[in-house]
Amino acid sequence: MTSYDAVIIGGGHNGLVTAAYLARAGLRVLVLERRSVLGGAAVTEEPWPGFKISTAAYLCGLLMPRIISDLGLERHGYEILPKDPAFFSPFPDGRALFVWRDDRKTAEEIGRFSRRDAERYPMYEAVLERLARVVDPWLLRTPPDPVRRRWRDLAGFARLGWDALRFPPRDFVQAVRIATQSARDFLDGWFESPELKASLATDGVIGARGGPSTPGTAYVLFHHCMGQAAGKRGLWGFVRGGMGGVAQAIAASARQQGVEIRTEAEVARILVREGRAEGVVLRSGEEVRAPIVASSADPKVTFLGLVPSIDGDFRREVEAIRTEGVAMKINLALDGLPEFTAAPGGSPGPQHRATIHIGPTMDYIDRAWQDAQAGRPSAAPFLEVTIPTTYDPSLAPPGKHVMNIFVQYAPYRLAEGHWDQLKETYADRVIDSLAQYAPNIKDRIIHRQVVSPLDLERNFSLTGGDIFHGEMTLDRLFFMRPVPGWADYRTPIHGLYLCGSGTHPGGGVMGAPGYNAAREILRDAAGRRK
Repeated sequence: MTSYDAVIIGGGHNGLVTAAYLARAGLRVLVLERRSVLGGAAVTEEPWPGFKISTAAYLCGLLMPRIISDLGLERHGYEILPKDPAFFSPFPDGRALFVWRDDRKTAEEIGRFSRRDAERYPMYEAVLERLARVVDPWLLRTPPDPVRRRWRDLAGFARLGWDALRFPPRDFVQAVRIATQSARDFLDGWFESPELKASLATDGVIGARGGPSTPGTAYVLFHHCMGQAAGKRGLWGFVRGGMGGVAQAIAASARQQGVEIRTEAEVARILVREGRAEGVVLRSGEEVRAPIVASSADPKVTFLGLVPSIDGDFRREVEAIRTEGVAMKINLALDGLPEFTAAPGGSPGPQHRATIHIGPTMDYIDRAWQDAQAGRPSAAPFLEVTIPTTYDPSLAPPGKHVMNIFVQYAPYRLAEGHWDQLKETYADRVIDSLAQYAPNIKDRIIHRQVVSPLDLERNFSLTGGDIFHGEMTLDRLFFMRPVPGWADYRTPIHGLYLCGSGTHPGGGVMGAPGYNAAREILRDAAGRRK
């Protein structure tokens, strides 16, 4: 039996961030990862010789600059390749919309659809920027808790109120709308072009259980626009070497601080005695003792799978977390680039370097969501497509490419059938949908990997295939995340903490949950030493 100051369950990016910060403070830390590779859902794998794919997560934009700097990630190989154009939306009539990093070029593009929208778009971006500057500090703060009402919670609410006063009145109204509205209602208040609104609405539905008309999707849109990892606010990019490059850099930084990391080390049970965590038991039967255990797994995996027993009210709250994913991933190896009807050309062009949106109208995306509500994979799915090899040729053999297709909607719970029997047939339908815009895509495919919602659950321990560890809706954000009364990364079991995306501020390759959890763990450790 071995012992450490802290054991981290899960070698995803958040777990590694927690480990690195604890080790920086002098703790002896062990990270235990179930799989043979680090990264959780942010992983690079090689399913076919010479082709490296980002199996699940595929773009980076939310990773916190503070974490990049503190952990020296760029010294450890982390490099982000910002996208330009940001996105390319082809439409059935042969037109297409590009949004660029260059504001002038973007205005010209939008102006082809609406001169009014071209004038309003800079104002829209400016409002999101001002709101994000106020929200930013709270991403790396522990939410005050109205349920427990400790003195520090009261101080936190006072601070929150002071920050709210920093909003100009018009921006405060926009903040309320973002928190409560659907992406459709929010965007209808800004723009008139159906094409522009559909293109922007995609950020509101990625990974979400809802369509553009679902209340709460305006916040998901805002959440995806807050990041600065690629430089400019809201800009996303590819990680050199694939998404696993994030975890590899954090792991290298953590190891430099003395963190021990073990792969193929699945935790079977958290040891609890008299209400206090004492370590973990591995699937092999090995025991590892530690007074601090931090789980980067989602709350349901942690408390319904790893903890022997838990308080009834808390357990009921955890069971009530909504974790039914609606997305699947298709990864392709290509022997050349697709040629889009709306932007002809088979050599790398802006249409290949952008995020490609196949979702021509908000009504189209809403219909796709309605299928999922009925337990059916969308007949006409919304697709977000990227080709990372246009930025990083090292991901494929010379002349070859890798394509990521993020598919919505593919409901975890099917009305009929089973994903293991349906996923390949449904992937054919997805490729048919893409072929309506890029007719040669079928001829370019060498290999195909289909990752269903059930595969996301089995392979990455994401309950229900939910990539966010729980819905990102108003009733599951800030002091309500993961459950009311426990938003401070602590749990009813002393010494057991949560440090994954199921905690504030939520999903995405951000690192903030891991950072915040480490701070609270160290606060408790300092209190015990006094």
